[in-house]
Amino acid sequence: MQSQGNGRWAWAAGIALLVAGAVGIFLMERATPPKTSQPGSMPAMAMPNVSAEPPAQVAEIDVIIPDKDLDRLQLKFAKVTEGLVQAEIRVPGTTQPNAYKQVRVTPLVGGLVTQVTVELGQPVKRGQALVQVFSRELAEAQASYVSFNAELEAEHKKLVRTQELVRLGAASRQEMEEVEATHLAHAAHVEEARQRLLLLGVDEDKVGRPSNSNIAVPSPLDGIVTARGVNVGQVVSSGQDLLTVTDLSSIWIEASLFENDFGAVRVGSRATISTAAYAGREYRGTVEYIDPQVDPQTRTAKVRIAVDNPGLSLRLGMYMDVLFTSSAGARVPIVPKQAVQLIGPASVVYVPVEGEPGRFLQRAVKTGQETSGGIVVLEGLKPGETVVAEGSFLIRAEAVRQHP
Repeated sequence: MQSQGNGRWAWAAGIALLVAGAVGIFLMERATPPKTSQPGSMPAMAMPNVSAEPPAQVAEIDVIIPDKDLDRLQLKFAKVTEGLVQAEIRVPGTTQPNAYKQVRVTPLVGGLVTQVTVELGQPVKRGQALVQVFSRELAEAQASYVSFNAELEAEHKKLVRTQELVRLGAASRQEMEEVEATHLAHAAHVEEARQRLLLLGVDEDKVGRPSNSNIAVPSPLDGIVTARGVNVGQVVSSGQDLLTVTDLSSIWIEASLFENDFGAVRVGSRATISTAAYAGREYRGTVEYIDPQVDPQTRTAKVRIAVDNPGLSLRLGMYMDVLFTSSAGARVPIVPKQAVQLIGPASVVYVPVEGEPGRFLQRAVKTGQETSGGIVVLEGLKPGETVVAEGSFLIRAEAVRQHP
């Protein structure tokens, strides 16, 4: 009995194992995705459709406008003209003083400032006294001149007496020559002292007059006081900057020219300058200098333009808009701006078919830069052809409707 029971249990365990195996195989097949007939496919994620082919060109098509609609559109036509290609280069700039007309006022002698007669922004004239300086050096130079001049007068009288004694035979020729040599030496000392006074700024007609230790520092040119670094009571040295006087009747515009534009702008090129401060006003100047060195950081070179400044309206440090215009020399077709329409990335124009009113040919063109006379056409049109100008967008809309 016990052996029969054990056999039943073994038979039941075997049946259970077979069932478990079949269930496992079934579940594995359900979990495995079905194979497709195309190897390497990836159904998990759709990839964007990227085409390696360039975009198709716009085809030339006919656009037909019925006679009853043609008058309603009120189309206007224009001839394809021919003009010179002009390159316009626009760069920012700032106003700078004309360095050739800006002078730093310095004293020729050191001393104590006793008077300053001008303020910042004040106009001055050439020769006008700007600063008074009390100078010990000047006083010493004047004293030396007076002393040497007195000695010269004494030596001159001695020379006259010696010449008379020689004539009477009471003095030798040698004595007279010694007196003449001494007289010449004192004359040289007087001239040296006089030249020193002139170098210190004393007017020639005032040399030898009663001593005055105050020296006036004059303005070297007509202009405006644009800097002041001196006050009364200040001790200054020879050559120290006291004031700056600038002639603003003409100024410089300094701009930065990019490396790619070096071929279009050169010394002598004309420039048109404008500023937001004076809307509608233009200043014209000429390029006087282009820096031979390129800034390694910005890849630009400094350009200097001389501009007249009537009324002194332009102030130093103002931002300016600088426009250079250069002609390439080649004549190219030009159409009005409104004649060119866009269909996607392509530019098209509409050419009326001669002898067939209401029929227009949509023609793809390659355009260039925009000029004051219109848009340059590099390919697709020839000078003398007729295109639709005003109303071309209506023809475009009809072309899209007729050829969707």
